[in-house]
Amino acid sequence: MSGVARRTVVAAAGGAGLALALTACGGGSDGGADDAAAAEEGGTLARTGDIPVGGGKILADKNMVITQPKAGEFKAFSSKCTHQGCAVSSVKDGVIVCPCHQSHFDISDGSVKSGPATAPLPPEPIQVVGDEISLG
Repeated sequence: MSGVARRTVVAAAGGAGLALALTACGGGSDGGADDAAAAEEGGTLARTGDIPVGGGKILADKNMVITQPKAGEFKAFSSKCTHQGCAVSSVKDGVIVCPCHQSHFDISDGSVKSGPATAPLPPEPIQVVGDEISLG
């Protein structure tokens, strides 16, 4: 019973967060096509300079991790470990690390480098325009 209630709370919180993010994107715009696209896609997640080559950045509020496996190549994945749903805690030495049971995931494709996780981190769609990374 508590598992169902927890899922309901998490889903409701996610929906409320999305509504808040979309509302926040609606103000201060001149209504141009670029602004409309940014609002639709959720705005800027990070700047390219924030993501180290061979590493990444965890966006806890978005449940996402953005990586830069090679210079100029950006990838994004869910930050929830596929083993038991813990939030990953670091990105270093080419891997995304889950602190709960030390699963390691490759920063280039989210694949499992070492378990106990057996499934890769799901990819998240992003786009890079100039130095801005946004939902894609």
